[in-house]
Amino acid sequence: MSMDVGTLWGWLLLLLTAVGSGAEFQRNMLKLQGDYYLAGFFPLHDNIRTKRERPILEDCKLGTENKHGYHLAQALRFAVEEINNRTGPYPNLLPGVRLGYHLYDTCAIQAGVLASVNVMQDQEEILRPLPGSSLPDDNPMVVIGPDSSSRTMPTAVLLGAYLVPQISYEASNEMLSNKAVYPSFFRTIPSDTIQVSAMIQLLKRYRWTWIALLGSDNAYGLQGMQSLSQQSAYHDICIAYQSVLPRRTAANTQMLRNMVDAILRTNVKTIVLFSSKSRLQSFFPLVVERNVTGKIWLGSEDWIASALIADIPGIRTLGTFLGMSVKYKAIPGFGVFERKMQEMSRHIDRSEFSKLPLGPLGECLQTSDGYVLAASDHPMDSYDLASSFNVYRAVYAVAHALHKKLGCDVGGCQARTINPWQLLPLLKKVRFSVGNSSMYFDENGDPPTGYDIVAWQWRGHEWIVKEVGSYTPYPSSLTVNTSLIEWSLPADATSAGPDGQVPNSMCSPDCDFGHRRLQTGQHKCCFDCLVCPAATFLNKSGASSCQPCPEKEWAPPKSEKCLQRTVLFLAWDAPLSVALLLLLAATLLLTTGSAVILLLHLDTPVVKSAGGRTCIVMLASLTAAAASALCHFGPPTRPGCLLKQPLFVVSFAVCLACVTVRAFQVVCIFKFASRLPMLYDRWAKNHGPEYTILAVSAAMLCVSVLRVAADPPEPSADLRFYPDRIVLECSHTLSPGSWVELACASLLSGLCFTLSYMGKDLPANYNEAKCVAFSLVVYMISWICYFTLYLISRDAFTMAVNVFAILSSVLGVFGGYFLPKVYIIIFRPQMNTSAHFQNCIQMYTMNKQ
Repeated sequence: MSMDVGTLWGWLLLLLTAVGSGAEFQRNMLKLQGDYYLAGFFPLHDNIRTKRERPILEDCKLGTENKHGYHLAQALRFAVEEINNRTGPYPNLLPGVRLGYHLYDTCAIQAGVLASVNVMQDQEEILRPLPGSSLPDDNPMVVIGPDSSSRTMPTAVLLGAYLVPQISYEASNEMLSNKAVYPSFFRTIPSDTIQVSAMIQLLKRYRWTWIALLGSDNAYGLQGMQSLSQQSAYHDICIAYQSVLPRRTAANTQMLRNMVDAILRTNVKTIVLFSSKSRLQSFFPLVVERNVTGKIWLGSEDWIASALIADIPGIRTLGTFLGMSVKYKAIPGFGVFERKMQEMSRHIDRSEFSKLPLGPLGECLQTSDGYVLAASDHPMDSYDLASSFNVYRAVYAVAHALHKKLGCDVGGCQARTINPWQLLPLLKKVRFSVGNSSMYFDENGDPPTGYDIVAWQWRGHEWIVKEVGSYTPYPSSLTVNTSLIEWSLPADATSAGPDGQVPNSMCSPDCDFGHRRLQTGQHKCCFDCLVCPAATFLNKSGASSCQPCPEKEWAPPKSEKCLQRTVLFLAWDAPLSVALLLLLAATLLLTTGSAVILLLHLDTPVVKSAGGRTCIVMLASLTAAAASALCHFGPPTRPGCLLKQPLFVVSFAVCLACVTVRAFQVVCIFKFASRLPMLYDRWAKNHGPEYTILAVSAAMLCVSVLRVAADPPEPSADLRFYPDRIVLECSHTLSPGSWVELACASLLSGLCFTLSYMGKDLPANYNEAKCVAFSLVVYMISWICYFTLYLISRDAFTMAVNVFAILSSVLGVFGGYFLPKVYIIIFRPQMNTSAHFQNCIQMYTMNKQ
């Protein structure tokens, strides 16, 4: 708490004059004789607020009667009477010991300070700070009260300096849990830390993330508002507007109106009010004045159960009122006790109060103030009951500690002088139950209790506070029965929250799954929703970034989960694969069958003109090339990847080399033999054709082996080509080594095409130019189509095109080169004679001449 210099000097002056004021102050207190005494600090009157530069205490009796303080004082008196008369829940508590009390009217902070000083002074000395010193017999050992955090903090500092135990029933400020500053402070009301946690959990429960926050201008409101503001940031709750409620004066009225206007401009539906009821008495009439409806008012325990607020005209039209209420149990017999005091006081004329002797009635009320308060009509609401229960528990906590100190469990209570500080360690250890609720203090002097969640309800003109849920701190747990809450929705309400009728209070509606947030202002609760792009997903609300899918999964835009990618390969049982396998089988049957036919007619002119034994090599190489297609079916394997391209390239190159050498021989015989007779004869007689085929084939084999050795293909899964599919293929399909391999094969095919075309005008039996050219064109077109398609697609169809290119290349060469020969051997045997071939050569020679 911060004070200016003038206020500080005022407090010092107040303490210096406490001795002189003490006598007058003592005359205004209620007192009951006993063996050991308690001091009760209760606001029996409301202080007259005057503007002064120093904290001078006005006479409390000049203020209006405080019915709440009256009930608190009666709760202490009732608890003491139960203990003394052995009529309470613990009839064996303090046997033979009579408790007494001093009740002080702490109508203001100054009154609490004076009461604290009065507790510690005896008739001759102000203070006895020495350890082991004893206080006068009628000096209280424990202080119960005061009622608010603002009034409690000064007294807690003063009493704590001399380790006088203090148990507050309403001071909930979390700063009071600091034992370094307040070493002797306890309380029977939960700390505001728990209340703030309960509020946060309730806001989260209904997803009220766009709120306004108001707090009273005292320690209770300021600290609670600060804690709630800090905690909100950790739970994605945005505070659109925050302000402090001042005391209503002529100067502050316009400020309060401006607050109402600011709240309405923010368009919040939920307003959290962490305030004392005195400030809200001035604030709510101004809200009613603006015809506000449909709001949710979330209140702290100080005012939510108070009839003082509920009785404000027009307040029921403002919306739904929810809040925290201290857990309490009904005190058996307490209502009867108060009614008895009231009835007894009403039989006495008020003018005779000051003349009453201390008889049986006087022993209960002691002073004229007691009669006046008791005779007044003070209805009790739930707020009074909750605080009275806390006072009741505080008295029993002191009684249990005193019971232990006096050794009452072993042979009766031992009469002894007890200093206040001696009860401190015993209060820390007390543990008992009242009304089926456990009562003890933790290491901070706080009780283990939580809060009830309450809602306002009206039955006609009757106002009631309905318990709709509860919050327990250890462990943290919130339960709310939404069906018990009577929601007050505005006439233009168009949306509801997660429980149907619950109003929304959000700056921006939650994004659907598959959408991420993009903050649009200073508050993270205000955002736009953007679609998650492909290959990402989001299955929760509130995230500002989408999650990428795992490598083997994918997702279309706006997805809330990833899907398994489709795996692409040429399955054995696919319809297209079956068709290709049938074609492959036919190809292998044709090449092997033709090889057998040619082998059986090896010495015939047709076979000799086609190359003789070279034809068998060509058909074997074509068979091997066609068989390489089997490596393309099913998921790729390492042997298949190593074999499929080299097997086809080398095998087909052997076939092309044979066709090229044969075409070269034919062209040389008919066109260049006369020009270079010696060179050709030497090449032909020294097995030049065979060596040439072997050299070309060996060169292609070396190129393929080096390519595989330098950059071996492996089974791989291509995850990049398609976002939603996985291509199972062999790696390095288009590597530099592959291009070199294909370039060599293309060069050989081009040379073969050239030489074959040069023999287009040779005798018919030696002229395969058209057929071979057509075969090579089919070969080239097939592979150009495949590689073009491979660059734009990698699906199963592309893989099938690869197999088809292999088979079409084989069938093209077979059909253009071997099929005519097989046809003549089988169906035109008359053309497979030496005479027929000699006749063709003569006709060619005659035509050339």
